[in-house]
Amino acid sequence: MWVTSMLGGLALVLVVQLPPTGLDWDYQLGGERPVPERVGVVVRDRSTEPLPDVYTICYVNGFQTQPDQKRFWRRHWGLVLKRDGEPVVDSAWGEWLLDIRTDRKRRALARIIGRWVERCAEDGFVGVEYDNLDSFSRSHGLVDRADTRRFAERLVRRGHRAGLAVAQKNWAPWDGTRVGFDFAIAEECARWRECGEYVDHYDERVFAVEYRRRDFRRACRTWGDRIQVVRRDLALSADGVRRWC
Repeated sequence: MWVTSMLGGLALVLVVQLPPTGLDWDYQLGGERPVPERVGVVVRDRSTEPLPDVYTICYVNGFQTQPDQKRFWRRHWGLVLKRDGEPVVDSAWGEWLLDIRTDRKRRALARIIGRWVERCAEDGFVGVEYDNLDSFSRSHGLVDRADTRRFAERLVRRGHRAGLAVAQKNWAPWDGTRVGFDFAIAEECARWRECGEYVDHYDERVFAVEYRRRDFRRACRTWGDRIQVVRRDLALSADGVRRWC
């Protein structure tokens, strides 16, 4: 796929490789494991190695911190979103939200995250997933959708500049193709009745993960002939649940 990116007023034509469809996929953030031959796409954390001969997507938390990176972000304390002087926390995961409310902070954050993305490309990843696009919904009204769209567009440009295809993660009602997202990773779209919205935007390039058995069955029954679906345990552990339609 050809992607046009602007750099210093010049239009650059970059080539990114889109993930294959019609194959199973695996979500491996909680631990690495081998995959059967029918699996053609895998997501792994940026701190790990890509799988050889498999389209491997680099997981990068683009809108929140990782729980084990608090020391790093204390050195960049001004880029952490705060409410009454305290960091705003995604309580489900114990992650701090990043402050993307001004252009200056978005540029600074994009430089940090951009270095991680460049490393993903150097390590051999082919795509990148920016997690927590929907962080604004947990920001107590401090971050709005417009700031999220602006930052997402900046991160997409960084991914493309590194030669990686870029995945939209969550926020199903929004059409991320408007800012250049290439495909979608949909977390629990069957549970929340959102799979169709992703398909409207990305056609068959939707990679869905479900954690509950009944949602997985619904995803397979309703969308299994259109998109790629995997069932994983919530911890995404190396020896946890892994099923395909």
